[in-house]
Amino acid sequence: MYLEEIIDDIQMESDRFECKSMLNRDDVIGWLKSIAGFANASGGDFYIGVEDKTNKLIGFDRKAADNERNYFNNQVNEHLTPRPQMKISFVRYVIKDRERFVIRVRIPESSVKPVILKYKNIPSIFMRRDGFTNGATYEEIIEMSVKSKNTQYDILVSDVGYDSAKLSTLRAFYAEHNEGKELKEKALQSMGFYNEDGYLLNGAVLFLDDYSGKKTEVQCSVFSGFNKGSERIVTINRFCGNITSTIQYMIDFVNQRMNHSMIKLGDTRKNIDAYPKRALFEGVINAVAHRDYFLDGTQIQVDMFQDRLEISSPGGFYRGEKLGKTYDLSGIISKRRNELIAGVLVGCNVMEAAGTGFDKIMEEYARADEAHRPYIYSSSDHFTLVLPDLTYARGVEDGSAPSLIFAPVPNGTEWDEKVLSFCYYQAHKVSEIAEYLGISDSTYLRRQVLGNLERSGYLEQSKISRAMFYKTNRDMAELR
Repeated sequence: MYLEEIIDDIQMESDRFECKSMLNRDDVIGWLKSIAGFANASGGDFYIGVEDKTNKLIGFDRKAADNERNYFNNQVNEHLTPRPQMKISFVRYVIKDRERFVIRVRIPESSVKPVILKYKNIPSIFMRRDGFTNGATYEEIIEMSVKSKNTQYDILVSDVGYDSAKLSTLRAFYAEHNEGKELKEKALQSMGFYNEDGYLLNGAVLFLDDYSGKKTEVQCSVFSGFNKGSERIVTINRFCGNITSTIQYMIDFVNQRMNHSMIKLGDTRKNIDAYPKRALFEGVINAVAHRDYFLDGTQIQVDMFQDRLEISSPGGFYRGEKLGKTYDLSGIISKRRNELIAGVLVGCNVMEAAGTGFDKIMEEYARADEAHRPYIYSSSDHFTLVLPDLTYARGVEDGSAPSLIFAPVPNGTEWDEKVLSFCYYQAHKVSEIAEYLGISDSTYLRRQVLGNLERSGYLEQSKISRAMFYKTNRDMAELR
């Protein structure tokens, strides 16, 4: 049997049609690029269980079809950003009295372009043209970006209808921060919560009482020492819920575990929290408001160390330059990545339209010394706010990295000393080294910094499972 015998409305133009007998596990890029290429062009149909070129039906039994669909979904979620709005269905047929299925994936033209295929941390952009899928040209990438219908996840229209009864937590959140006032229907309409047909925007879905998807996932951890690589994890919790519940969960997690102290002021005593209430609140709100909700499989991370609190949000600064590490929080101009979500938080009186959250954090730490100054570092895929623990006298430790003595590295870089110190006691992955330095995991870091240190004998490389680790060669560096 052939595909055209079971599909009445089949469109077999080669530029919008492709078949695979099954998904190749050894060459994931080979078929993922077709999905991305369709989404970046005019859309198309992708059939699994159909022989390429001949359109002969191969098919699957029910269990195998379900497994193939799940594998397809998992790979798309992991490697394509943003995920194309696809419709996946089973097409049933019977041959020799046996029930068989092929999988039809209908990919419309993406309203947000370009759809990027990221594999082994290498991003690629593909385009479908003339029946083939190839890398997009520079001109095509520019055109895709310019013509993209929408650029923000939260303002795309969902398939969920508006139901005022499912917003009780948002209404309670609004009342809490607006002196008990009621969130009016007119206010939701002015925010653009739903369209004229009554369908919620994606950002509005995240505020529903029963939302428990992965888009809002957070991970909260407590470490016994100063870094993730070598210290014991005291606790690690994950939470998924609507946005207001997520905000409260993160704040409660820190409040229940932070240190408290007391200082004498003349005849009185003053209580000190490790993290000022307002600074903590602003940090959490900032992470939620500016999170990149297109990035599936990620989460906001709240990490408590002995000397500091780190709040990391997926996505670099929206349409902004990459930052290494900066203490000048007031000088950061943060553009809104999520207009609807930010608008709702502004309406709830927990975020200011002028974007002065960082200023408020600086005000809370105004009397702190140099070792207790908050700072931010950012890369292309995340940004992190660091709040020093005001009860920890020494301030933020520099990762507990030792001070070393070593001969100048041939063709060395400004990062050599920090890398060797960081890797002296404990081997670290490239991603951990990049995070410690406050820079992106780039080709420059891998080749010019780490590669040069390894070639010169200052770093030793080892492989654990599939991950590559680096450790300082103690014959080349000694403690000061």
